[in-house]
Amino acid sequence: MNPSTAQAMVIADELARNDVRHVVVCPGSRNAPLSMALVDADAQGKLKLHVRVDERSAAFLAMGLAVATGRPAAVVCTSGTAVANMHPAVLESYHAGIGLIVISGDRPPELHGSGANQTIDQRNLFAPAAILVDFPVAERRTGQNPVWRGLVCRAVAQAESGRPVQINVPFREPLVPTFEPNWPEELEGRPDNERWTTSAPPRSVASSRVDFPLPARTLMVVGSGRPDRAAAACEVAMRAGWPIIAEPVATTGGASVLRCGPLLLGSLDKAPDLRPEAVVVVGRPTLSRGVRGLMGRAPVYGIGDHPQWTDPQYVAIHVRGWLDTTDLGHVQGHDPEWLTSWRTAAERAATAVDKLLEEDAWPSGLRIARDIVDALPSGAMLFLGSSNPVRDVDLVAETRTDLAIHANRGVAGIDGNVSAAIGLALGEPDRPGYALLGDLTFLHDSNGLLIGPDEARPNLAIVVLNDDGGGIFSLLEQGAAEHKNSFERVFGTPHGADLAALCAGYRVPHVVAESPEQLRDALRPRPGLRVIEVRADRARLRDLHARLRAAVADAAFG
Repeated sequence: MNPSTAQAMVIADELARNDVRHVVVCPGSRNAPLSMALVDADAQGKLKLHVRVDERSAAFLAMGLAVATGRPAAVVCTSGTAVANMHPAVLESYHAGIGLIVISGDRPPELHGSGANQTIDQRNLFAPAAILVDFPVAERRTGQNPVWRGLVCRAVAQAESGRPVQINVPFREPLVPTFEPNWPEELEGRPDNERWTTSAPPRSVASSRVDFPLPARTLMVVGSGRPDRAAAACEVAMRAGWPIIAEPVATTGGASVLRCGPLLLGSLDKAPDLRPEAVVVVGRPTLSRGVRGLMGRAPVYGIGDHPQWTDPQYVAIHVRGWLDTTDLGHVQGHDPEWLTSWRTAAERAATAVDKLLEEDAWPSGLRIARDIVDALPSGAMLFLGSSNPVRDVDLVAETRTDLAIHANRGVAGIDGNVSAAIGLALGEPDRPGYALLGDLTFLHDSNGLLIGPDEARPNLAIVVLNDDGGGIFSLLEQGAAEHKNSFERVFGTPHGADLAALCAGYRVPHVVAESPEQLRDALRPRPGLRVIEVRADRARLRDLHARLRAAVADAAFG
């Protein structure tokens, strides 16, 4: 066989040997050797192959598969701008600590600087977000197998530590198999369960570096991050009697997590008795201005090992590692009234929220968020789109530990959300899969619906809250009345898109839910991919949120 074919076969084999279970391939010429080798690996049951025509969607699909399976997933593309289209997913993976492997086919060195088509300097294109593993060009000689295998194995080990990796492979023509006997070394002869090279173990981090007193009146805030570390920290909070405010993706705190916590934080000026003497921040909270408002008003301790830990005001003491029950000795006393007071306020707030949402005209993003979380079957997976959906769930929904809730919170862009949700659903096919997206987020990645007839299809219901534009901007400063002359064109951005026609073009079932009962019925588990559209009025959004904040403040602290 020719050098490029042999090299591609080794790469595909070593990916499988290192337990990379899912690989997404984008069609292209320069990556043809690897695409063909992966088809063979899929046919032999070594890994699962997915094919997508849009590189950006493909990369987010692979990212979702990595999150769902807990193992690095790979995405393969040709050279040139195809590689650049994966940058958003690489950035999201870097900031979220996800092991995404981008394998980019490249032109050999002699074609660079020659005006050759689809040729750019794509090595380190993702720096500093991704680690580069640069392959040599395959030559017509022996002795290369161990080098190729070692490079793949090192790349997987890096991805296992939560870093995106770019494997750049320059392929020389011929790019399709031309079988030539006795070259290179025989690929057979080793047992399937034996790695040809040894992967380094995942990184280990010191269990804890807490060496300071923690007051009895401490508040814990939990954001995105490793579930085991969040669970360990929440156990400390439960034993110490601390209230917990957790973002939707961090549900490990169970019954101790306060519903409507971000709304309570926004009204703390009315409740001096609930102001904490210290704040422990676990992971990366990114959703609530109320959480950011705590920073600087009490000592703040950030617990975690991700380099992008949350502290935009630069006031936190960063504790690298864990907070677990071995640190309970640092808690200074126990104040039973502290947690009781917070729970009482949260219960009053929840009652006020439910009353307002029931009385308000249906639908609104807040009502849809609450109702969807309430209606999903136990064990379901829910992906929350960036912008309003994830924030709406954060504000008003109950905490459910029996759901697997995900969101792209590394960089928190709206790009790739459809594909990420599909990747999660394909990675956990036994879970009923759901996604809640805004209309612009859905339209931005509508190409994620493009799935070839021979590809695996997810069991996923995508709920699209369609308010014809960028609803989140209505809640920000530019949504104030004094900016109305410029708002609609450059922030509201109405589109008038016909989602039913769009879904029909992709042959994806579509239904419009026009009442709470229709929505609940549409959410019943069904096989396959489908879209549930709920049409809302964006003009009511700012007023509804203002009434919600006022109702919570009056009920909880009035």
